[in-house]
Amino acid sequence: MALDGKDLNLVLALVRGRSLPEAAQRLGMDPSSVYRGLKRIEKNLGRTLFERSAQGMAPGELALQLAERAAAIEAELQAAAELLQAEGAALTGTLRIATNELLLHGLLLPLLPAFQALHPRLEIELLSGAGLVRLDRREADVALRGTDRPPEHLVGARLGRLHVALWAHPDYLARLPTGTPIEAMQWATPDADPELADYPSKRWRQARWPGLRPQLRCDSLLATLGAVAQGAAVAVAPYLLAPPQWVNLSGRVDEAGSDCWLLTHPDLRARRRVQALFAFLREKAPARLAAGA
Repeated sequence: MALDGKDLNLVLALVRGRSLPEAAQRLGMDPSSVYRGLKRIEKNLGRTLFERSAQGMAPGELALQLAERAAAIEAELQAAAELLQAEGAALTGTLRIATNELLLHGLLLPLLPAFQALHPRLEIELLSGAGLVRLDRREADVALRGTDRPPEHLVGARLGRLHVALWAHPDYLARLPTGTPIEAMQWATPDADPELADYPSKRWRQARWPGLRPQLRCDSLLATLGAVAQGAAVAVAPYLLAPPQWVNLSGRVDEAGSDCWLLTHPDLRARRRVQALFAFLREKAPARLAAGA
């Protein structure tokens, strides 16, 4: 059975959204229509494309392959549209940016209003949920990542260094007996996140205090900052996200930091939307990354 463009777009929206409501919003449809469309496609194919669960829609391998083809078609159509635009014409369409919670809140969101002012007709999707977005599957146009080893199959620009330290709230320290060593404090870590089985600050912590066992294990980096803000624990965090009243317990920990990279797929680097974001962040991000560190 041959799939038409609408079928491929529906599969792509479900792969990107991972739920019926999110896919429906992307397609401008209602969830029941998306569900009926998926059932029709699966019936005609004789294959189940998505596993349904309370967590949403998990795509199978065939769904991922179909979505990859659909995204490639989408990218080519966008490239054709850009060819028809005048060189100085305002940017339009959608720019999908994948990143994590820390870089989203610490770097991207503070700079985003200035970028939007430059390109008011450009729509932006920010993807910071669970799981690593695949640029090779066109799940996003660009990715903002903290890494010292960017993937070799991607191209990009190093924006600077993400500097970190061990932080505490003054209220938490005030409750401790005088002279309490760092290893005896309550620690909040993202060790409950399966995507973060290994990360620089964990290696630093284990090398410095081999017997330290964190008492508060979170499934998100942002949750560890919340624990510090509420005076519940200490945590490693970027200077970008540490309020002035927090106490720096360690000084800058270079071995626990990482480079900050803006990455894209080689096939997308000539897109005007992608080039615009690269030019903007190359200019604005280094100063923000260096501030306070």
